[in-house]
Order: sequence, then structure tokens, then C-alpha cells
Amino acid sequence: MTTHQMDLQYVKMFTGVISVLNPIGAIPVFLGLTSSKDNRERRTIAGVTALSTTLILLVAAVSGEAILDFFGISISSFRVGGGILILLMAISMLHAKTSHAKHTPDEAKEAEDMESIAVVPLAIPLLAGPGSISTVIVYAHEAKNLLELGALGIVILISGLIVWTVLRLAVPIGAKLGTTGINIAVRLLGLLLAAIAVEFMTAGIKGLFPGLS
Repeated sequence: MTTHQMDLQYVKMFTGVISVLNPIGAIPVFLGLTSSKDNRERRTIAGVTALSTTLILLVAAVSGEAILDFFGISISSFRVGGGILILLMAISMLHAKTSHAKHTPDEAKEAEDMESIAVVPLAIPLLAGPGSISTVIVYAHEAKNLLELGALGIVILISGLIVWTVLRLAVPIGAKLGTTGINIAVRLLGLLLAAIAVEFMTAGIKGLFPGLS
């Protein structure tokens, strides 16, 4: 693989992770759940949420494939299943909605009475939900050596930093973009995510049925 191809692979990896995390789409939920908090508390919640999200994805990258092996699940089957889940999330994003795979109305109602909302439901399942974890596990499997696995780790760290920045600036970003601006950004990320989901499913189907390739 040439240096140019590797650079494109890393860009594709970053695009996939940040699209499925969808920090812009998390702004309305974050603002709703922290409406009774002051700015200092919101900054604290943003930091804990970003850190929790990053740690969860790093653990998934390192141990995800071992978990699949333990349950006897092939990576091809996981690609198809994960691709379907990510596609459903992408369709919700194209309609500017939060997928129930990430955050259900019942969880939102329960979160209103919780003292700490940074880990649940903001980090799990809103950001580091099934779609994000599936994406990271697939990319970790595709890593051919420790260098590429390390690159995925760096991508996750950068994505966590972006999550922290977006949530920390949620109030001004939400005021600047407004509902229409946020919906446009979410739809664009949803379009990218749909394409990534199709690639995951295509690779999985080829792995399950080699004769099709």
C-alpha cells in the first residue's frame, strides 16, 4: 500500500468514526439534558462525556475481535449486521432524527432524573453506541499491523477531542447554527454514513459468499 493510499485509508477511517459519533447531532440532546446546569457544570459534563466515549471506543478497538471470537461470530457476519445497524442510523440522520439505536425516548425521560448524565445516556448510548462500537471493531479488524491499529487509536483520540470541543461549545454552536443548520450538518453526515454502511455490508457479503466477488 502506497503512502497516498494509506493517507486515504486514514481519512476514510476518521470520516467513518466521526460520522457515526455525530457530535453535531448530539447538541440538542446535550442542551436538553443540561438545561438546568450552569456553564461550569456543562463543561464538566462535556469533558466526562468525551473521555468516556473515547475510552469505550479504545476498549472496543482492542478487545472487540476477541469478543467476536469468543461468541463464534465471523467478522463477515459482523460487517453485515453492523452495516445494517449503521444504515438504519444513517437513514434516521437523513431525516434529521436521533436513531433509537442510539437514544430512545424512554432513556431520555429517565435521564431527566439522573444526577450524572455524562456517561449515561450521553456517552452510552448516544455517542459510543452500537453503531460506533461496530464501526471501530470493523476498522480494528482491517488493521494489518500495530501501526495501523495505532492510527485507529489516534483517530479515536482526535474524534474524542472533537466531541469534547463540540459539547463544550454546544450553546454558541446551537445558537449560531439553529435547528436548520444542525439538521443540514446531520443530514450530510448521514449521507456519508450511509455510504460507509453499504461498504461494510458489501465486504461482509463477499466474505460470506466468496463466489460473488
